[in-house]
Parts: sequence; C-alpha cells; structure tokens
Amino acid sequence: MLPAFLKPPVTKASALERVVEVDGRSLPLTINPSLRATRLTLRIEPGGRALKLTVPKGLPQREVDAFIERHRGWLTSKLARFSGESELMEGGTIALRGVVHRIELSGRLRGLPEIVVTDDEPVLRLSGDPEHLRRRLAEFLKKEARTDLERLVAIHAGRMGGKVKSVTLKDTRSRWGSCTSEGALSFSWRIVMAPPHVIDYLAAHEVAHLREMNHGPQFWALCEMLCPRTAEARHWLKRNGSMLHALDFS
Repeated sequence: MLPAFLKPPVTKASALERVVEVDGRSLPLTINPSLRATRLTLRIEPGGRALKLTVPKGLPQREVDAFIERHRGWLTSKLARFSGESELMEGGTIALRGVVHRIELSGRLRGLPEIVVTDDEPVLRLSGDPEHLRRRLAEFLKKEARTDLERLVAIHAGRMGGKVKSVTLKDTRSRWGSCTSEGALSFSWRIVMAPPHVIDYLAAHEVAHLREMNHGPQFWALCEMLCPRTAEARHWLKRNGSMLHALDFS
C-alpha cells in the first residue's frame, strides 16, 4: 500500500511518473532506474517544481515507497525555501547583485525603472500597471544582466586572449551558462540576482571554456586565475541557485 502522501501513478503508460504531496503541494516525481546506481538519490529540480529519484535497477517498489516516506520531512524543509513567488509584487522584494530591494510602483504608466533609497532601504521603482509588474521586473533584470555579463566576459576574454563570438541571455533551468566551440556564450539572466562575485565567476567559467572545453584540472585552474573567488561562488550557487530559479516572472 502506498504512503498516504503518494498518489497513484498518473497513467499506466508512465509507470515511473508519480505525484508526491508535500505540505499541500503536488509535485511531479520522476523515478529513474539505473544500472550504475548503488543507492537511492532524491533530488529537487531547479525551482522546486519537480522531484527526481534515481534508484538501482530492479529495486522492489516497496523500498522506493519507504525511502520517499522517510524523506518526507526533508522534502518539507527543503521546499519551504521555494516560497519567493509571492514576493514579486508591490511591497515585496527582489535581489539585484545580491542586494535586496523593495519593489515599488511609481504610479506612472511609462518611464524607465529607477533605484532610489528610502529610509536607508534600496527601492526598485517601476512604472506600468500592477498586472505587468512581473514582466517589467524580468525585463529590467535581463537588461542589467546583459550589462554585467558583456562587461565581465570582455574583461576575462581579454585577460585570456580568447575570442567571443556572441553573448546570449536565456532563462535556462538546467544550467547557468554554456559555451560552444565557436565561442558563442550563453547565460541565464537570473544570475544578476546573485552577489557580484558569483556573476563574475559565471562569466569567468564560460570564458574559460573557450580554451578548455571540459571540467578538468586545467579548466578549474584557469577559472581560479580569472576569478579567485571561484570556490566561494560555486558554494553560493549550490546553496542558493535553486531559489533564483523558483521565482516566477510570468
């Protein structure tokens, strides 16, 4: 018998797809049997909107169910971090380069976003109707991200002697950046919400791939040369990156 918080499989055709109830939230769970896996590994997908469980192939279903049941408390505590969507409204907050800003509407239908300080508190002031606030926020963050990343990429590429073909911004959830062999760099614009040293690391990381298209020792040595705070930035992304993905700007 399945635990109370597990719903039956969605369809017989998707036997490895389930829905898990965690603290009132219904989350899709993908169960991946693996010949290489020696233990069960549960992962929260970027943004906290789905779960993935890797299990040794042939493991009895009752052991899978028992594992999920044992980790229900862990899921509840971890998923509690993904509660920032409600903050994307007037009076809420948004981080810009690691600094939390209060969101405020200017009352004007048109006008450029502006940052002011009110009572020693940074405020991001936006124009437009309230229903367009999230879209205006995303547009502002994309513009700021492009400014930062193009500048940092130019600096790091200049230091390394690398040639950059293009810099593209996307809203990827599986990775923060990428680099092709032709020198086309791509970044998630959400990185602009992180502290400056994390943004700098991401730019350095992708520029380093212009020379080392791998993650071997020489690549990481190059990252450290371009961005001495590489280890610190990687740790920050590991702990906080999913919260940036969780914000819904739609």
